[in-house]
Amino acid sequence: MGARRMGGSDVASVSADHSPPSAPGDRVGHRGGRRPHRRAGRAARAGRCGEARGAAPVSGALSYSGQQGRLGATIAVEEINAAGGIKALGGAKIEALLGDAQSTPEGGNAEVEKMNAAGVAAIVGGYASSICLATSQTAARYDLPYLVDVGVADNIVTRGLKNTFRFGPGFGVIAKTALDNLVTINEEAGKPAKTVMIVHEDSLFGSGLAKLLNAQLPERGFQVLETIPHPTPTRDFNNVVLKIKAQNPDLVIPADYYNEYVLLARTLQQQRVRPKGIYSVLGGAASSYKFVKEFPGSAQYIMDCNHWFDPRNSKALSLKTKVEGMGQFYTYEVFMNYSCILLLADALERARSGERAGITAALESSTFSGHVMPYGPTKFVNGQNQGAAPVNTQVLGNDIQVIFPQAFATAKPVFPMPPA
Repeated sequence: MGARRMGGSDVASVSADHSPPSAPGDRVGHRGGRRPHRRAGRAARAGRCGEARGAAPVSGALSYSGQQGRLGATIAVEEINAAGGIKALGGAKIEALLGDAQSTPEGGNAEVEKMNAAGVAAIVGGYASSICLATSQTAARYDLPYLVDVGVADNIVTRGLKNTFRFGPGFGVIAKTALDNLVTINEEAGKPAKTVMIVHEDSLFGSGLAKLLNAQLPERGFQVLETIPHPTPTRDFNNVVLKIKAQNPDLVIPADYYNEYVLLARTLQQQRVRPKGIYSVLGGAASSYKFVKEFPGSAQYIMDCNHWFDPRNSKALSLKTKVEGMGQFYTYEVFMNYSCILLLADALERARSGERAGITAALESSTFSGHVMPYGPTKFVNGQNQGAAPVNTQVLGNDIQVIFPQAFATAKPVFPMPPA
């Protein structure tokens, strides 16, 4: 968080990259341009730690995920402030400023420019890999600490950017875990699955994952029959499902964001196409309580390797209760952003200032453990948290169960899918 001297007080501004577009009259939606400076002045006089500014995709094709990310970040800020704020800074409070990346890298970059002009101390968010790749690069020009909330493309953290930190796992770790677990699931079932079709959205996320799967699935004994790209948004999957029906693969692997994932799964059900398994790697809806509640028939038995909370962690379960009590769904965007804000607050405590360089140094040496994820010890190497790891889930009944790792699995995998 970048500190500014205003009215004789240090003002550290924290950016939280996930705000939805505000309705007319909503003060948050009008925080841009010069207004954040005026708010910073008020924050300084109030003895607050500063402002959280957001540029997540909360309008456009990725709006739902951006709104969920904003929810998690906002809850974390509220809890930190209620617990006494940043104690190393005299109990200074964090104040959220929110923006909108409009689901595009260009929109995200515009928000980063506004954040830097406002004197923010750090940014959390971005969500999509393509947005995070662009916005972290822009933030690097200003030595502005950037915490990636979800974006998984590995080149986000392999470009040597000293300002960029990813708390969650990237493509490489997730794909290896997913394929290791897929092989185990298939072997334990007697190896019924031999052929695969991949359906993916065509941005950095989906294309990168499809390329990786095409390279590694054959090495694991699976034949890729076809890989089908599509744009985001896509409103009709009938032709895609007809191709799947014609080739009859044992496994369908979707790599999509939420809306497209749901539509593909529903179309498969409507056309009565039932492969031996739907196995996702970072499925946009596969590990989503919203999907399970709204379309339980389409969601049933889907497996996923994705970001997930630690079901043994009391803080994770309390957060789930709180989010559901607000009438919202406990999605990975929520707990990923929640954990990132806590990580940043921990860095502020150890930096004992809101200076950007101090925060960067504190993140580099972080051993933060107060999160809600099923991770090993926090250790950043070239910006990547080495302790981060995904889990495998499966929709069983009206719930999402953890099936791997066995250390905290809540159910055994059901594979192949039973007849409809």
